[in-house]
Amino acid sequence: MKTGLEKNQRRAQRVRTHLRKVARGLPRLTVFRSNKHIAAQIIDDEKGVTIAAASSLESGYRGEGASGSNRDAAAAIGLLIAERAKQKGVAAVVFDRGAYIYHGRVKALAEAAREGGLQF
Repeated sequence: MKTGLEKNQRRAQRVRTHLRKVARGLPRLTVFRSNKHIAAQIIDDEKGVTIAAASSLESGYRGEGASGSNRDAAAAIGLLIAERAKQKGVAAVVFDRGAYIYHGRVKALAEAAREGGLQF
């Protein structure tokens, strides 16, 4: 019987396999969600490098005294990752939700990144 971790890894791999087929060389905006924090990275899979990253663990974000485990935090991180991506010259990405469903904090981060100017 598979553990919860094995099931999550399998789900995330299925999403990434599909993204490789439709990405057309675009970088990947990936989301990590924990119970207390949320993080996002823009990754260039062809070169194997992280282009931009944002997290609710960063000192600039933590100084506001805000929680990293709600939709407001996810929206703030979405705007921050979009701003950093534009600074690096990235305008379009593919969205990698990983093993998470597109709902709640993951959806809030994605919508905020779109409002910030990223296209996906």
